[in-house]
Amino acid sequence: MDTLNKDDSGSDQTPKMPEHVAIIMDGNGRWAKQKGKLRTFGHKAGVESVRASVRFARTHKITALTLFAFSSENWKRPQDEVSVLMKLFKLVLTSEVKKLHANGVRLKVVGDLSPFDPKLVQKIKDAEALTQHNTELHLNIAANYGGRWDIVNAAQSLAQQVASGKLNPEDINETSFNANTAFADLPALDLLIRTGGEKRISNFLLWQCAYSEFYFTDTLWPDFNENSFLDAVISFNERQRRFGKISEQVI
Repeated sequence: MDTLNKDDSGSDQTPKMPEHVAIIMDGNGRWAKQKGKLRTFGHKAGVESVRASVRFARTHKITALTLFAFSSENWKRPQDEVSVLMKLFKLVLTSEVKKLHANGVRLKVVGDLSPFDPKLVQKIKDAEALTQHNTELHLNIAANYGGRWDIVNAAQSLAQQVASGKLNPEDINETSFNANTAFADLPALDLLIRTGGEKRISNFLLWQCAYSEFYFTDTLWPDFNENSFLDAVISFNERQRRFGKISEQVI
């Protein structure tokens, strides 16, 4: 990680870290296929890349890291793969939560948990309760999550507030809408990374992506490490974020 503090001339050059980073962890199955293994082998290998990403985010004071672990569309995959993913989720929760807690990481699982096994849901609730007051890193796992689901939930919440007389329709705006989304307590999304070579966001953080920077890499998720994360941050630093302004205004 020495490259984090040096530019090509050898002088100190620390990249500015984004506050909130999200990652679509893609490529586990293809990584396993390249090695003549079952797709599930790739999912298990990808756990180490999760650890590396959490280490990087915590070490470099990124406020929030959101990982897309299981989309609402992933239920359509072969049943044996879904079963392994659920078992792996439960295993990782069991093995990693105490380490996360010891390192000051707050864990939150975001998504519709109703289809999950009750024992898994309880593990999630226990992990969230244990880590809820930690402040070193906000780690969010999007599980059975979809961006459209998030937007619909926010709209339903606002509609209920209007129906109950707690909110006037004319008071619905971007701020009040955002306050009802799943990530309302986090900084705006700065950087969205997708591994595996695909260049789409796959119904992930649709509302939150409005002004985020995108970084697509051909690196398959099990090969994504701390240096890979650094490459994404360096690319982020090379962007000029204008938020509707012109370059001269930003400068």
